[in-house]
This record gives sequence, C-alpha cells and structure tokens, in this order.
Amino acid sequence: MKRLQLLLLLALVGVGLFSVSISSAQDDWRAQALAAAERWIDEEFQPSTISREDQLTEMQWFIDACEPYRGKEIRSTAENIRTHVYESEVLTRAFQEICGITVIHDIIGEGDVVERLQTQMNSGEVIYHIYVNDADLTGTHLRYGQTVNLTEYMAGEGAAITSPYLDLADWMNLEFGEDYDGNLLQLPDQQFANLYWFRYDWFTDPFIMEQFEAIYGYPLGVPENWAAYDDIANFFTNEVRGTETDEPGYINGVKVYGHMDYGKKDVSLGWRFTDAWMSIAGVGDVGLPNGIPVDEWGIRVEDCHPVGASVSRGGEVNGPAAVYALQTYIDWLYAYAPPQAASITWSESGTIPAEGYSAQMMFQYITWLSDPLFHSGEMVDKNGDLVWRVAPTPHGRYWDEGMKIGYQDAGSWTILTSVEASDRDAAWLWAQFATSKTVDLKKFIIGGTPVRRSTVFSDYLTEHAAEYGGLVEFYRSPIENQWTDSGPNVPDYPRLAPLWWENIGSAITGEVTSQQALDTLAEQMDAVMARLERAGMPTCAPIMNEPQDAQIWLDAPGSPKPERPEEEPVTVPYETMLEQWTGSDS
Repeated sequence: MKRLQLLLLLALVGVGLFSVSISSAQDDWRAQALAAAERWIDEEFQPSTISREDQLTEMQWFIDACEPYRGKEIRSTAENIRTHVYESEVLTRAFQEICGITVIHDIIGEGDVVERLQTQMNSGEVIYHIYVNDADLTGTHLRYGQTVNLTEYMAGEGAAITSPYLDLADWMNLEFGEDYDGNLLQLPDQQFANLYWFRYDWFTDPFIMEQFEAIYGYPLGVPENWAAYDDIANFFTNEVRGTETDEPGYINGVKVYGHMDYGKKDVSLGWRFTDAWMSIAGVGDVGLPNGIPVDEWGIRVEDCHPVGASVSRGGEVNGPAAVYALQTYIDWLYAYAPPQAASITWSESGTIPAEGYSAQMMFQYITWLSDPLFHSGEMVDKNGDLVWRVAPTPHGRYWDEGMKIGYQDAGSWTILTSVEASDRDAAWLWAQFATSKTVDLKKFIIGGTPVRRSTVFSDYLTEHAAEYGGLVEFYRSPIENQWTDSGPNVPDYPRLAPLWWENIGSAITGEVTSQQALDTLAEQMDAVMARLERAGMPTCAPIMNEPQDAQIWLDAPGSPKPERPEEEPVTVPYETMLEQWTGSDS
C-alpha cells in the first residue's frame, strides 16, 4: 500500500514538473516573441501612425492570439509588385518571429494568381490557404459562394482571432471587397489608382507654354478631357521645341513623345480596357462605384443579375462610346507614343516614362511610381525635386458628371471555403498582421499602395508629400472615391477577362476594325453569361435579356449612349487643381 502511495506521489510530482516545464517553455516563447516584436518595431516598423507603446500593445495581441497556431506553416500568394515583395521578404520573417507561424508568400504573375485561385475553386484542392486576389473578382466570389464571408467569420468562429485593433473604419474603399448586401468577402491589402502622369517641368516651362498657346489658343495645363489630351499629345510629339535650336518634337536635342501606352496582344492588354479605359471614355452609367445599371465593362445588371453586354440586350460593350474608346486608343498609340509601345506589355511599359522622353501618360498605374527610377536621373531636377506630377484622369466625350473617373486596383486578402478551420485562422492572423497599423505606413513607404486613412493622413506623409508628386494630395482629395475597381457586376471574371485582350488585340494589329472587334467581344460575353444562366449559380445568376433592335436602347436614357459630337478642349493649371482638392494654395 505504501509502495502504491509512493508511486502515485511520484506520478503527481512528474505531472507537476511536466506542467511547470510546459509553462516555463510558454513563458520563454512569449518573452522571445515580445523581444522580437520590440526589435522589429525599433529597427523596421518606423515610422508608424501609432506610438511605440501602441505598436507593442498591438503586437502583444498577436503573440497571444497566435499561440494555439504556433508551429503551423501556411501558404499565401500575391502578384509581383513592390508591396507584396516586401511582405514576402520582410513581413513573413517578422510574423514568424513574433507569432511563431511560418508563411510561404509566393510572388507570381497576376494571371497566375487568378489561374490558381480558379483551379482551387474548381477542384477543392488547397493550393494556397489565402490569396491576395484583386477585388475585381468580388462578383465572381459572391456568385459561386466559395469564399469565406469575412463579416460572418469575424462575428462568429473567427471572433477570438480578430484583432480589436483591426479598425475597419480606418480602411479606404472597403466596399471594393463587399457583396451587394455589404458583406465583406475580401479585405484590401493594397490599392493603387490609375492617374494621369505628366512632366510638370515641361508643362510649366515659359518657352514651351508660349508655343502651345500660340498654336492651340488656350493654356497648356492638366487636360480635363480627351480633346485637350489629344492636342497636348500632338504638340509634344510633333511641334514642341525645347530651345531655340531644337527641331520640332525635340527637347534639349532628345526626341520626345506626347503619349505613352502599351499594345502587345497579351493578357495585360485586357486590363488596360477593363481597368479604366472604357470608363474614362464614358462607357457606362452615372452612379458610384460602378455605374447603374450599366457598369464600365458595358454589362447591364438589374437587381444584381447581369442581363447583357451587347447593345441589343441593353449593354454597351459594342456601342458608340466603346468604339470611340478603342479607336482613340489605337489612334494615339500609333500617332503619339514611342515606336516600341505597340509591341510591349504592361510589365515592360511601366518605367518607360522614367527614361525622360514622355510628356504625359493618360493613366499610369501608380505602383510603378514607387520604383527608384522615378526618383532619380531624368526624373529629378538639380535640387533633387521631382519633375513629374500625377493628376485626375482626363475623361472622354461620353463621360457624364457623377460617373467614375478611373480605376483602383485593390489586391485583397481572400480565403476560400476549401481551407480547413485551423489553417483559415492562421491565414487570417497573417492577413491582419500584414495590414496592421504597426506596419502599414512603412509598407506604404516601400510600395506606395495605401489602404488605411491613418496612413494617408499621417504626419509623416504631410511632411514628405512633395516626394510623391501629388499622390498624397490625390488620396486626401474629395474625389478619390471616383476611382473604383471593377465591382460586383462581373459574374465570372476568369472566363470573361480573356475575351477582352484577344479581341482588342486583333483591332490593334488591324486584323479587324474597332467595331468588328467589339461586336465579337459583346457576342462572346453574352454567350458566356448565357451559359452561366443555364448552369445556374447560387446567387445573382445572369438572366439574359432577349435581343432587340439596338436603336431602342440607344434612344432610351443612359447607357448605351448614342453618338456624341466632338468636345472643346479644357485644361486647368496644376496649382488650381490642388487648391480645389485641398481648399488652399499649394
């Protein structure tokens, strides 16, 4: 009996020692994690929009919340821009040291992100636990029902691992990732607008300004419409003289061009049109964020159901505004852009303006502007100040007040329902860490892709606004919300998007006319949506209109719109535009 009691006592002592050992190990890990957080805060995550004390408080929450998932490995992916490279190379290391969760954050092409997402949706096999996937696919996600509803998740099973410091009210354009009912399906991780880019130093040079006004009869300035952009493009390509001795079309002995774009038959060509070219031409209806009932893709949607893309079904893909958009694009590409423009892609074109011979760009993806090439060499003057600026995108003659003006890409954290619960939780912790207030300002400094208001309105950016060429003023302006993503009307982005570049590419090469290319595009889009209607979708499935005489729709109010006459060119001084944004002289 005594021997049994002794054995029981030894067993209890062993359990106690084991418990003490576990507790001690946990305490050691917590201490190491907190020390790592302090080191990352002091050495990497400065400046920040919150105090060091608040940064430590936020990181302490992550340490506690991550503990049950310590030792896990998750896989995420994102497209190849500087913001995501920073996440992959820096933030994953910080997250592993602070949270104990290993993240493999693959940086791949945007098309590859969509392809792997689609494969996972179709097969149910988990390729990645979380994607940074453009909110352009929100319409796809809401209709297929394979995306975790983050609103429900944060209120339910994910409540304990949803940070009290997440502060969704601090997000700009959170609606980009929402369904028609306001449920959050995708949380923006970064966003970048398409803005007008121009050589401020040339536009304010008295000798150049005098030449332009003598020829065109109005001042050289930021173009408000395509008519003015066209004049400016022609002027710099064919008429400008930078000095008395320069030939026409030359500045300081260098051949310059009044327009920059890209036109190779490639997947990125489709983005050029669906991302904004159509909307700034005036395709679509008044209404934010995407036009009601016709959006910038030219798709008519009624009560969340797509009903047609072609004019005969009430859409605008092959209407006068769309043909005007495509033909203008082609005309400018060959008349005013550098010779190589028609044979290059998005990835090849982004930094070409930094080479110093482009006067303006209709809309530039601002993620390129974080590249060092735009902050050195030909892009700065003798004092080190930027010679370029960004401004609102000029709009075409079919654009009406109250429409969106341009596009914002919102790469957004997206979790598919095929991901198991524990992996889902760990992935959600990673997404919150990568967008936390502790790191967000530093991530903007690296990549120039803000999502938080606190970052945009930070004291740091107030002090350093001149280093961003108008970008800070844009994001603080009252019109920033007129730059939106593709929105929820597109019912199946992976199936519809390729149709754009394939057909538009044929028009650029001259195989077909602009009207023929868009007629084919509209017909193919209607065919895809008709198949989706027959197949059935869990929600908001297409219900296609029957075709009728196109003139019936053209005579009706709104989009599709009948032919419009040419417009008078309008420009505005850059300083006046800034004053309108900020309410004071700048």
